[in-house]
Amino acid sequence: MEARILVVDDDPELRESLAEVLQEAGFAVTVAETGEDALCRIDEAPFDLILLDLMMPLLGGMEALPLLKKKGAKARIIMITAFSTVEVAVEAMRKGADDYLSKPFKVSDLLMTVRRNIEEARFRACRPVLDMDDTFNSLSNTIRREILLLGAREEPLKFMDIVRQLGVADHTKVNFHLRILKEAGLMRRDEHKRYSLTAEGQKIVEYLRMMAEHLSE
Repeated sequence: MEARILVVDDDPELRESLAEVLQEAGFAVTVAETGEDALCRIDEAPFDLILLDLMMPLLGGMEALPLLKKKGAKARIIMITAFSTVEVAVEAMRKGADDYLSKPFKVSDLLMTVRRNIEEARFRACRPVLDMDDTFNSLSNTIRREILLLGAREEPLKFMDIVRQLGVADHTKVNFHLRILKEAGLMRRDEHKRYSLTAEGQKIVEYLRMMAEHLSE
């Protein structure tokens, strides 16, 4: 079943361009011009993912975010912003965003982010079956799982080593996910600013590998 995506942006040219790209990629797309319009759309039908612009008149993206999250709790929300800072990202995540895209972005980055979040939604759906505890909330993001797997290597990694090996152009995003992993007690940074797994992080990586082997059988 194709994923349903709601595109919310007051810029008609960008809105239609996003819809066209996503439709060509095989997604079912609905558009909304404002935050208020988005709230009406989400009442009409469920969505798997919402692309939400930060800067809009009247009900802006940051204000609409918790309202959309409340109405469409199962939908992943990606904030589209021209302000790529950790502070903006953290505020958006606290209000319910699952990810963000910084303008201007490439079509390849858009599709990669959308597909990753749809994959993460499926990962979350597995949680009741796998009986995961609160520690695994930090693993619902693909980038964080990839960082943990990189950390499983013997030598500690510098920040730019992680960025290069992930292939993520947005350094702010990598910094944000590293912070989440450190706060969860899964990774640590030494006096030389190199990152490695904690003992708990090593256990989590072993579990991820075991789960991957199980799902591939």
